[in-house]
Amino acid sequence: MQSFNHLITTRPHQVRQVLISDLHLSPQEPALVQAFLALLDDCLALPALKHLFILGDWFEVWLGDDTYLSLSEDEQIAHWLTPLITKLKQLRINGCKILVMHGNRDFLLGQPFCNLFGGELINEPYTLPIGQQNYRLEHGDALCTDDKKYQFFRKIMRNRLTQWYLLNKSLEKRLAIADNMRRKSQQNNAHKAAHIMDVNDKAVRQAITTSDALLHGHTHRPDIHQATADKKRYVLGDWRLLDKDTRQPKVSAVIGAVTDNEHSNDSFSSNDAEFGLFEFTMLV
Repeated sequence: MQSFNHLITTRPHQVRQVLISDLHLSPQEPALVQAFLALLDDCLALPALKHLFILGDWFEVWLGDDTYLSLSEDEQIAHWLTPLITKLKQLRINGCKILVMHGNRDFLLGQPFCNLFGGELINEPYTLPIGQQNYRLEHGDALCTDDKKYQFFRKIMRNRLTQWYLLNKSLEKRLAIADNMRRKSQQNNAHKAAHIMDVNDKAVRQAITTSDALLHGHTHRPDIHQATADKKRYVLGDWRLLDKDTRQPKVSAVIGAVTDNEHSNDSFSSNDAEFGLFEFTMLV
């Protein structure tokens, strides 16, 4: 696996797009928050960066945009999300589009929050042209079709009526509901076979039918798979704190990047654009 840190120091002018997933940010994991801020600093230093994709589970839990938007000005200044918003806004001002996809943990994320930094919510699947190929982007949980109970739960939670019902509950009640769902999920997952929580091969082949490649997160199993005889499936990795009991713990994640060896302002039109998986690390 190539190093993203090395990529941005040796070929910064060639990086056109960055794709990340499964950050699971929360105030309880400050190291992950700092790592994301560090990545944004890297993105701000990339002169040709045109797109930052966040493909779901940006946050460990998202109870609704009003958890931030309803705060007073003083409360927002002190909030852990504000530095993220500030850097994302600067990135957008610099000309980089920020495209955000729902995950299974932040499906209540709304466009009003994304408007704070000029971001855009995108639906899955999303087609991303890279060179002469079309990549299908999605979070990945819809591909885990062997997990029947989860797919039923997902269908209910993605229903607009369900989301309207949840968002009209008080924040306290939403927090209690989220805690209850998390406990049940942990209990259920503890008794599931590993393959059930991974993607289903048939679902992958169906998803990739009209695309040249598939890119997703969710499973926390970063790798490059041969989905069919001529098509690949790329899996982004979750962000995690490693060696936390040592003197130099670090955050590590497998992210995606599109590079272009040509001097082109539009990564979509270049025939020389390439996609790759890279390891991003930061000492904390």
